[in-house]
Parts: sequence; C-alpha cells; structure tokens
Amino acid sequence: MQQLTQIIDFEHIEVDESWCFKNVRSTEQWTHGYHRYPAKFLPNIVKKLIEEYATDDSIVADIFAGCGTTLVEAKIHGKPSIGVDINPVAQLIAQVKTRAMLSDRLLLEYDKLVDTFESFKESDVQEADVHERLDYWFRKEEKNKIIFLHEEISKIKETDFRNFFLICLSNILKNCSQWLQSSTKPQIDKLKEPNDPFDAFQKHCKKMIKQNRNYYEELFENGFLDIPCEIRLGDARNTKIADNSVGIIITSPPYVTSYEYADIHQLTGFLFKYIDNLPEFRKDFIGTFYSNNQDTNTPTPSSQKIVDELFARDEKKAREVANYFNDMYEVGKEMYRILKPNGHACIVIGNTTFKDVKIKSAEIFFEMLLSVGFREEKVIKRSIPYKLIPAIRDKKTGKFTTLDNKNSKLVYPEEYILILKK
Repeated sequence: MQQLTQIIDFEHIEVDESWCFKNVRSTEQWTHGYHRYPAKFLPNIVKKLIEEYATDDSIVADIFAGCGTTLVEAKIHGKPSIGVDINPVAQLIAQVKTRAMLSDRLLLEYDKLVDTFESFKESDVQEADVHERLDYWFRKEEKNKIIFLHEEISKIKETDFRNFFLICLSNILKNCSQWLQSSTKPQIDKLKEPNDPFDAFQKHCKKMIKQNRNYYEELFENGFLDIPCEIRLGDARNTKIADNSVGIIITSPPYVTSYEYADIHQLTGFLFKYIDNLPEFRKDFIGTFYSNNQDTNTPTPSSQKIVDELFARDEKKAREVANYFNDMYEVGKEMYRILKPNGHACIVIGNTTFKDVKIKSAEIFFEMLLSVGFREEKVIKRSIPYKLIPAIRDKKTGKFTTLDNKNSKLVYPEEYILILKK
C-alpha cells in the first residue's frame, strides 16, 4: 500500500449549493417513502450522480445498499443495478422498493387482507413462536394484533405481495411499540400511547399503494419495468460481485460512532425471525463496537493519529473507530476490484467529533482509496438539512442529544461526496 503521510484537508473546500437540495422532499417520491431508515441517502444526490457519471448502460452498484435508494433511482433512469447489504431487514426493504406491481392486483390483495381484521380474536393468538424480546417493546394488546397481522400476511402465496405487506408492517412497528418515538436509539417511553396496529397498517399501506402506482406508471411509460435489479445479502468487504463488472459505485457508508443498524431494526428482526441472538447479529456490521477485534492499528498514518488521540480519552471508542477504519480499508479494496477500468466511485460520507477529537472519516477514506489505486476526480462539500440526520451531540458525553441540551453541538453540519476514478 502506498503510504500517504499527510491527511488531506477538506475543511477549506467551499460548500457547493447545487448539491445541497434545500427544501426538496425527494425522500417521498417514487417508493422512497415506504420505510423509515436512519440517515437515509438523499435520492436527489443519487439522481444527480447517475445523470452526471453513469454515462452508459453499465451496472450501478451500491455496496451499502441500505433501504435501496440507489437501486430505485437506477431503475428510474433505466440503469441495471446491484446492491449489497449485510442487514436482512434492509435487503427486504430494498427488494420491495425496487419491485413495481400492478395497482389493481395489489389493491385486491390489500382488501382481502383488511377483511381478515374482522376475524381477529385476542384469545386465538398463538404467542409461543414469538421472540420473547418483543414483550419488552410491546404492550400485550398491540403485540397480539401485530402477531395476527404477521400470520395473515404470511399466508399470502405470491412473494411480491407478501413482501409488500411485510414491509408495511415493519414500518409501523416503532409507532405501535413503546420505543421512544423521537429517538433512533433503542429506549423505552413508559408514557407513550402506541398506535393501534390495524389503523396504522391501513394508513401506511394506502400511502405505499399510491407510491407504487406512481412508480409503476413511470417505469412503464419509459419501458424500464424489466430493467435488472438485484439486492444481495452480503458484506461490503467481500461482495462476491465479479471483477471489473460495475460501471459506477454510488454508496454512503455508515458513519463512524453513529448508528448501530442491528439495534435499530431489532423489532422487525425479532418478529420476522431474522434475529435470534442480537449480540451475535451485531458482530458482522461495519465498524461496530460489538466486534471481537481489539486491534488499534490502522492502515494509514493519519487514521492512526486519530485513533491514538482518541485512545487517550476513551479506549473503547478508540477501538471502535479503529475497527471502522480497518473495515473501510477493506471496503476500498473491494470497490477497486469490482469497478471496470475508468469506472467511477461516488461516496457520500461525513466527518464527526467525539470528545473533542475530530474523526475525519471523509479525508481518511479518500486517502485509503487513493492508496489502493483510485485517481482523484472531485470532492464536493454539501450542507446537510437538519431533519435528514441527527446532528447534535453532547460535548461532554459524546452521545446524541437535542438542541435543548446546553452542552449540545452540531457534528454533521456538512458531508462530502468523494468522486474517484479507476
């Protein structure tokens, strides 16, 4: 590996207003609004990157596919795509979001499903096969309706329709539980009055059906209904995608010290039986502090400097950040392997601060990508609309908080779009 001795300074790059998309609600267009997802990739960014850099019919790839934003936009633009994500909940969301269905048939299935609500009897619900952890999050009355819903949806024979309604159910779980509504972190709100699952399901399903109709009509009109799109359950460090097969990568890696996606999606994971043991499930995720890896050595001098500085303040967090940098170096090598010569890698990534240590994830990953063979094309700085990502930490504890906290400060006010070429 080529050793770069000086960290690349992004701080003095001017914000490019054409990439900020202020007051744009693209997260509700097409099928993007099917399911809540933390730090959701802004569709307008993907749209602009596809239009500027996906100049042929080569495959568009997202190796941190999340809820499938890149894949949906690729299909809207008539581009074949492939996505990889380690989270089975994300895989299911992306599968459903990218699959356009005939509205009339979908409405028929919806009406049949809603008709079953009249047969609901709490005494008939069988709880034996449900993960015990759901008792922590749900009151009995909501839990029984959710179990009933899940059982009725599971009886639907056609996979596309069944998955569509499963995603609708998944999306309402948080509202129908005692999960603190304003928090992405798992915590109980004992004062919360959960939504009724049947009402919440019908309301969200009608919204999804309308969005599906718009998506289907757009694809049909442009002849894009049969454009290939694949979403794989897999690891961004080892995607199993063929060498030199992808024309462009458009992705947004998880933010260091930010989300534990395994925890955030645990309600769906337990209900759909994707998760049995949460601690074991966590260990495969990128940069998680649940990893068994305790090594604090990292691939570049600049990443090592950050880890060493953090180690003096918080050893556990230093190991987590070291895990993240080491994982991302493997991701960089994998990106180079799967891209065609002259293909572009477009990465949306931001920096943060923890206990007054600047964790320059964007600069570090850019440095790593150059070291594995990529050539610099462009670095874009954009401001982040406040509502799209939790941007407030407590200066003392480093934990996410609200603006009401006198120790609060913004930590993700901006992010970077790294554009490199193989």
